[in-house]
Amino acid sequence: MTDTAANPIIDVRGLTKRYGGRTVVDHFDMRVPQGRIYGFLGPNGSGKTTTIRILCGLLTPDEGEGTCLGYDIRREAQLIKRQVGYMTQKFGLYEDLSIEENLAFIARVYEVPGRNARIKETLERLGLTGRRTQLAGALSGGWKQRLALAACLLHEPRLLLLDEPTAGVDPKARREFWDQLHELADAGLTVLVSTHYMDEAERCHELAYISYGRLLAQGTAAELIAHTGLATCEISGSGLTELAKALRPDPLMKTVASFGAALHVSAASIADIDAALAPYRASGITIKRIDPSLEDVFIALMQDAKDNYAEGGA
Repeated sequence: MTDTAANPIIDVRGLTKRYGGRTVVDHFDMRVPQGRIYGFLGPNGSGKTTTIRILCGLLTPDEGEGTCLGYDIRREAQLIKRQVGYMTQKFGLYEDLSIEENLAFIARVYEVPGRNARIKETLERLGLTGRRTQLAGALSGGWKQRLALAACLLHEPRLLLLDEPTAGVDPKARREFWDQLHELADAGLTVLVSTHYMDEAERCHELAYISYGRLLAQGTAAELIAHTGLATCEISGSGLTELAKALRPDPLMKTVASFGAALHVSAASIADIDAALAPYRASGITIKRIDPSLEDVFIALMQDAKDNYAEGGA
């Protein structure tokens, strides 16, 4: 049996990319084994898209080295491109062509053998057969997403790179999309996906948090939550809007967020929460300790990150 951990699909070290005086990707390391869904989390402008473009051979790093699909990211970028499916943030297919015509064009670009049979199989696999003559421009966001995924899979890539693929898609379509990703991963395909949705992050096998080009943390969802050591409490009662306004400037607080009729607060320790809430306990609020969520971890990590725009490089 092949040791997929010993032979990772992606294995890069020190990736760095600069534009002008600003470092967009800053000495980034990543190691992704085969058949895993690896989530990329970070705010807009954090370097996710640039990193993905380096991995698929569209950009050359200024520093760093490594391999993708066993090929050197500097010297063998053309070979990487042939075996990667890259789904961009914006729908990139021809809106005045039908679903089937778009797939036929992609099949010719990749010189897919047995083209007609492969297109038919892909249409069936993603439930597009009944819509194959529909113009791409007339599709809803969810169906456009499904077509874009079909185009990525047509040439049977070994790696999928998905850049915020579910932005603007309804929850049902998002869930169906993720079910498809897990089926693909179970079949051995490796997926690197950037997302802002915490429910999607929880469906990844592993996660990497990046901010302003730097890797802040990586691991499974459970490992990341444990690693940050956050203490989190749920506060209920009256006057929570005013309480949230009062707590947010407090340096002891990592996160303060409204959740329905309650308020969730996180800090480095339960002692810090107790100290921050001490002046408000007489107001009749109820405080209950809860487990921190991935969103709590995400916000806490972002608050501690250093903004590279503020460093005067852009």
